[in-house]
Amino acid sequence: MNKLVTTYSIIAVDSKHGEMGGAVQSHYFSVGSVVLWALPGAGVVATQAMVNPDLGPSGLKLLESGFAPEKVLKKILDNDAGRRLRQAAVINSSGESFAYTGKNCIAEAGHLTGKGYSVQANMMMRNTVWHAMERAFSAAEGRLAERLLSALEAAEGEGGDIRGRQSACIRIVSTEKKGEVFKDYPLDLRVEDNPEPLMEMRRLLNIHRAYEHAGSGDAALEKNNIEKALAEYSYAEKLDPKNNELKYWHGLALAGSGRVEDALDILREVYKNNSSWRELTRRVTEAGIIKINAETLKKII
Repeated sequence: MNKLVTTYSIIAVDSKHGEMGGAVQSHYFSVGSVVLWALPGAGVVATQAMVNPDLGPSGLKLLESGFAPEKVLKKILDNDAGRRLRQAAVINSSGESFAYTGKNCIAEAGHLTGKGYSVQANMMMRNTVWHAMERAFSAAEGRLAERLLSALEAAEGEGGDIRGRQSACIRIVSTEKKGEVFKDYPLDLRVEDNPEPLMEMRRLLNIHRAYEHAGSGDAALEKNNIEKALAEYSYAEKLDPKNNELKYWHGLALAGSGRVEDALDILREVYKNNSSWRELTRRVTEAGIIKINAETLKKII
């Protein structure tokens, strides 16, 4: 079933960090469920305008088989009767990209491609949108997801979708298939329905980074590397200072390192917000996740 998903999107590869993916925003509910398609080790496909979602899986299968992006688009569009209404882009794990904007796509519509990226947009307020996206992405620093979001924000700064805003998505996969889910699919964030989807996406991405550091803290704690755990939990808490979950594990790591008073400063605040965390402390200790003796446990609960 074809759907009118007029939007702006970007797909790109970050070879330095071994990541590739895409980002999209539209005045359409749950845009991420139909526009962006990504497969670790193969590439990324964006399909939009009068979108045909089948182009996504078909394109990924061809990328996985080794076809170049230009050949992929030619093959998936050749037998598509609605191709004049389609807009699509493909990038492989090497950063080769190719895009297509059908003659009947609603103005303003266009695309730009380069080594490592492709930006595309249709039904835009202005024909400067995709140019602004390219400039913003090229100038941005940091991880791929943050750079992709900068491109979306630049599009919005140029007027974006003529109808306004509703949903957004950022999806990241690994450029090499690793065979581990969290390594192959490191990030998948969607804002399904929000009056300010990019602001909400920026908030979610910040929380995601905080939990990445918390996860590293968990791994360090499992190996009884308290100092590493403390550093990771502390950074996670700085990224999302109001998050009780992040505060809690930071506090427990402090307790496990013998810094009981510092731990109490954090844990008292957590307990105040929800007393059930006290019982969790007992259970975590009993499970041996963090090594705290009976005397210390008595002090921190």
